[in-house]
Amino acid sequence: MSDLTPEAIEKLKRAPSIDGIADLILRRWSPRAFAEREIPSADLEKLFVAASWAASSFNEQPWRFFLGRRGDQTHKKIYDSLVEFNQGWARQAPVLVLSVGKTVFSHNDSPNAFGLHDTGAATANLALQATALGLHTHSMAGFSKEKARALFGIPPEYDMGAVTAVGYLGDPSTLPEPYRKGEVAPRTRKPVAEFVFSDWATPATF
Repeated sequence: MSDLTPEAIEKLKRAPSIDGIADLILRRWSPRAFAEREIPSADLEKLFVAASWAASSFNEQPWRFFLGRRGDQTHKKIYDSLVEFNQGWARQAPVLVLSVGKTVFSHNDSPNAFGLHDTGAATANLALQATALGLHTHSMAGFSKEKARALFGIPPEYDMGAVTAVGYLGDPSTLPEPYRKGEVAPRTRKPVAEFVFSDWATPATF
C-alpha cells in the first residue's frame, strides 16, 4: 500500500486555491492508479449526459463515444488498441471510453474542421462531471487509431479523438514502478502570460 491515503493524495493533487475559480476545476486531475470498484450505471450515464451539453459548431454534436466496461468486448477492444505504455496502467480502469468526432456536418455534408475541437469540449464536460461524482478520468493519445478504427468499424468521415480511462482513485503502489512517483507529485501549470496573448507572443493584459 502507498504511504499516502487517498484523501492525502487528493489534497496533494488539488490545484492551489485561486480566488473565484470553481473548486470542481481545481480538484480535477488525471491519475493512473484506479481502484477495482465498479462505477454505478446511473453515475456512468451522468457522465455522457454532461458531455452532451457541450457547445458545438452549428449544434452538430459531432462526438461519438464507445463505452467499455471491464469484462465486456468493447473494453477489450479499446484496451487492445492501446500502446504497451498505457496498457501497463490502464488495465486497472473499470471503464475505458474511446471518442471520435464527425468531420462533416450532417445538414449539408460540408467539412467540419472543428469536429475534434467540439469532441474535446464534450470530453472536458465528462471529466468535470466525473470529478463532481468522486470519480477520475485520464485521457490518453497513446493508442493505435488504425487498430481502433478497424476493431469498431468506424466510418472514414469520423476522426479519432482519445481514449479516456474512468474510475475511482486507486493505490499508487499498484502501478508499475515508472508511474508511481508522478502519481504523488504536486501538479503545475504554465503561467497565464505564456498562453494568453494580445499579439503573437505578446502577453495580454487583464
